[in-house]
Amino acid sequence: MLVVALASTAAFAQSATITTLSKGTRPIMLVIHGGAGTILKANMTDEQEKQYRDALTQALQTGHAVLARGGSSLDAVEATVRVLEDNPLFNAGKGAVFTHEGRNELDASIMDGATRKAGAVAGVTIIRNPISAARAVMEKSPHVMMVGKGAELFATKMGLEIVDPSYFWTERRWKALQQELTGKPQAELAPASEKKFGTVGAVALDQAGNLAAATSTGGMTDKQYGRVGDSPIIGAGTFAENESCAVSATGHGEFFIRWTVAYDIAALMKYRGLTVQQAADEVINKKLKTAGGEGGVIALDRNGNFATPFNSEGMYRGWIGSDGKATVKIYKE
Repeated sequence: MLVVALASTAAFAQSATITTLSKGTRPIMLVIHGGAGTILKANMTDEQEKQYRDALTQALQTGHAVLARGGSSLDAVEATVRVLEDNPLFNAGKGAVFTHEGRNELDASIMDGATRKAGAVAGVTIIRNPISAARAVMEKSPHVMMVGKGAELFATKMGLEIVDPSYFWTERRWKALQQELTGKPQAELAPASEKKFGTVGAVALDQAGNLAAATSTGGMTDKQYGRVGDSPIIGAGTFAENESCAVSATGHGEFFIRWTVAYDIAALMKYRGLTVQQAADEVINKKLKTAGGEGGVIALDRNGNFATPFNSEGMYRGWIGSDGKATVKIYKE
């Protein structure tokens, strides 16, 4: 078995190449993120760090199980993101942040690299797993994006799990909103990295050689006027095509939209011949950083090469390949 070691070609980015395990066996790969921002070890207790590492590992193992049994990359990223949406540690699903009005408004998107079909929902408040609603939009409607009550009605008709909005309430996120509203520190707040930015996402390569990407978020704490960020926008927060790569982003959404971050990485690969590592670094550590945009991406190509660059203090991230060994990272390394 030949394994190419992890390499780093730019600050705070990991990349790897996964080769076939044996003749005739295609590689599988899953890469995830759980948000980027000012994530410092000094701000995290050992217990908190263990909770995050365990949660990321669980998500990786869930998606890997799908890929290992021959499941599709689409199934893998959906299953992985659902795990993260159900975990209150992350700003997606159950752990979503609150808007200025004290609501949890959720966004998600998914894309199939084999067909370039995509689906998204935005501003939903009663769908337990928005990523599944995004996939339903992709597969069971002629549309790409549905928002608000229309998306909720569609999800209900599709038989997806509907919950009372109170399901998404968590004390930590509520206190974070109170700090934003009053400017006064509140006890037991979320880590500083999660006060504003936070997203979860996954990209996967299956045994058939197909890529997929998925992203889900609760947006920004104290967001107003129905604000929607990059996470449900194809080409900004999510993108996948077999000819280039699959990308899921996390960070300051307005910058990711204006710089069409996810698609720009794919375009640099297609039209300039850059590797996934080079393209991701070019966008995150040069273009976006110069513009003042904070965040990171996970990006994966059809050969199993991946990159996880970020220009913030840290990013919850991890990956698992054909060998089934999960790797989780949080801080700058």
